[in-house]
Amino acid sequence: MEILPKTLGTRPRLAVEVRAEGVVAARAEDAVAVLTAVARADVAEGAIAPGLKIGNIVDKTAVTAAMRRALDAVAGSGRERLRDVTIVVPDSAVRVLFVDFDQLPSKTAEALPVVRFRLKKLLPFDADDAMVSYQVMSTEKDSVKLLAVAMPKVVLEEYESLVLAAGYLPGAVLPSTLAALAGVDETAAPVLVVNAGIGSVTTAIVQGETLLLHRSVDMSADVGAGASTAMSVLPLVDRESTAQEWAQQEGRYKEGQGPGGWDRFEAEAAMQTSVVETAVVRERGSRASAHEVTQAVSVAAAYFEDSLQRSPDQLLVAGTLGAESLAAMMEESGVEGLRVREMVDASMIEAGAVTASVPRSWLAGVRGALRN
Repeated sequence: MEILPKTLGTRPRLAVEVRAEGVVAARAEDAVAVLTAVARADVAEGAIAPGLKIGNIVDKTAVTAAMRRALDAVAGSGRERLRDVTIVVPDSAVRVLFVDFDQLPSKTAEALPVVRFRLKKLLPFDADDAMVSYQVMSTEKDSVKLLAVAMPKVVLEEYESLVLAAGYLPGAVLPSTLAALAGVDETAAPVLVVNAGIGSVTTAIVQGETLLLHRSVDMSADVGAGASTAMSVLPLVDRESTAQEWAQQEGRYKEGQGPGGWDRFEAEAAMQTSVVETAVVRERGSRASAHEVTQAVSVAAAYFEDSLQRSPDQLLVAGTLGAESLAAMMEESGVEGLRVREMVDASMIEAGAVTASVPRSWLAGVRGALRN
């Protein structure tokens, strides 16, 4: 199974997101992605431990039961079980890199080994034992730029096995923040987004069809994999192939250097900005601290102003922290000037589809996964 999405015409109408806090599922009848049914199932703390090593699903019995409850609540008729489910996985379970080559074979069968070899120097896991997909972004004289996404096979299989054990079929797999970003309207005005929850926070900036910033900080107890930061200015290839546009734009590297060294493009991008990114967080707390979340927002807002010569006027919130909690954190920390609101608004949810037990911020990933 590939980590990139299927074509729009075969997109599943069901999506489920697995987070450290629990499982949320949703259904949409078409690619406009007005959610017609949503459900949430919490799990005990520690039952899900996102990362790049086997063991993401610590309590498989409990997590499978949670996924079954969530999917059964939104699936509708039994016929939905015969269709694939898009799985939204934690950002920390996937590595996505933008890499360039002097040249690359045009045939996928010949190019993939070359891409895997390059990823050996960039990934903190064995590229030969990973699911790898790539897409050529641009081709110029003596330069081929492509986006590559990689996920350890053993980790991918953990998430797929949950869906199968719950009685459904696994389809495309998307990272959380990049799935959420697919739900952002294509407006000319730049948008600042934050996705925060237990153990991690990701900030992103998008303007029209261009991703300006995607920065993730891993605050989980498993710091062996390192935290991650990424800044890049990349045009989207095809806005309609959701995760393929977004899921390949996050570069991750350790403080001061990448796994095996920075990619040339990443190094150039880092030098072009005055915002210095050195975010390795060794905090052992079970939840993302208010300090680190607000600091991540402050850094993203500074990059926004530095790149666009204007200050952001609002902050869209995805993840399990929620807009109200984030606004309180920012006020307490003295971060001012940003109007904080949920990424998923009421117009994106059919009346009666959601209850108070499923906060709107939880729905950003599944809604983006279902959107055209």
